[in-house]
Amino acid sequence: MHRVAGYERRFNTLFEEYFDTLGTRLDVPPFSRFTPDCLGLLRDVCLRGGKRFRAVLVNEAARLVVDEPVEGLDAAALSLELLHVSGLIHDDVIDDGPVRRGGPSTYYAYRSRFPDHPRAAVGLTVLAGDLALALSLQVLLEAKVPAEVRQAMTEVHTRAAADTFMGQIIDVERDFMTRLDEDVLHCVADYKGARYSILAPVQLGLLAAGEQPSRFDKELRDYARLVGIGETMRDDYLDLFGDAATVGKQAGTDIRDGKRSYTVQALLAAVDDAERRVVDTALGDAACTPETLAVIREIGERRGVPGHMEAEMRRYAQQAASVAPAGGSGGGRKRSASSSSCRCGALSEPGDQREHR
Repeated sequence: MHRVAGYERRFNTLFEEYFDTLGTRLDVPPFSRFTPDCLGLLRDVCLRGGKRFRAVLVNEAARLVVDEPVEGLDAAALSLELLHVSGLIHDDVIDDGPVRRGGPSTYYAYRSRFPDHPRAAVGLTVLAGDLALALSLQVLLEAKVPAEVRQAMTEVHTRAAADTFMGQIIDVERDFMTRLDEDVLHCVADYKGARYSILAPVQLGLLAAGEQPSRFDKELRDYARLVGIGETMRDDYLDLFGDAATVGKQAGTDIRDGKRSYTVQALLAAVDDAERRVVDTALGDAACTPETLAVIREIGERRGVPGHMEAEMRRYAQQAASVAPAGGSGGGRKRSASSSSCRCGALSEPGDQREHR
């Protein structure tokens, strides 16, 4: 835990320094007031919070190969966090989300700046997310690593970004489906979260350390998918059964938005006809009151939904651990490929560090 906390502190300092110099490194039109404002909003949402577990995974993945720090890890961590923030900003437009990381979302910040110009507020928010995506690629392209490593890292990043966007698409599509099975929920969790939040950090860390992640592709993908499913379940669980102050956003968002989340599906599978009508009536009702949400939460607790979901999260964590068994050789110089493979279990599951998207 001490090492993890050190990664977080170091990354927070790195991120702040990045934004301190960003304005001088961009070719900002001198007359523009909106561009510096956009950069300020990006800085705000980036530095406001987040557990930085992608930075942790990047560094821990490199430690599977070498003990000492290597070039490229900071660039990889910055690029992934900027990609993550790009998705959060776009998410809050899609979901009409007012709060992000305990403060106003970028979308609502723009709405407050342009109350009489709602289309400008939407447009500027989308562009802020696009800018974060472009900056995430620029960071990698400027990384001080050999050209072939830079190319490989950029390919990982762009593939992860494309998978994430497809995940966003199927996340929207999911709520239009009349029949929804668990495989669809797992697919959304994999594409929308696991591939850029778990798989890509590990791949980038291994590449920076001189290892070829393609040699362990199936093992890494299975591990990332299982962790991603468990963490998405946890996010969905917290949306109804968690504390809003801890989560950093309004409770019951998924129900108000009509999202067929893991929690909603577990509720619908557990309730009787009368209780189902309560859930169905609230699902997709943007004006659903806190009192109604409290009733639904009580129904879920009475039906054992929290316990069921907690057991499922533990099950997926155990499966992830079995895919990447702990062990392997200890420190020293660069470890062998087989040692890197067997030590994948050293990457601890992010637990409560994954941010709800």
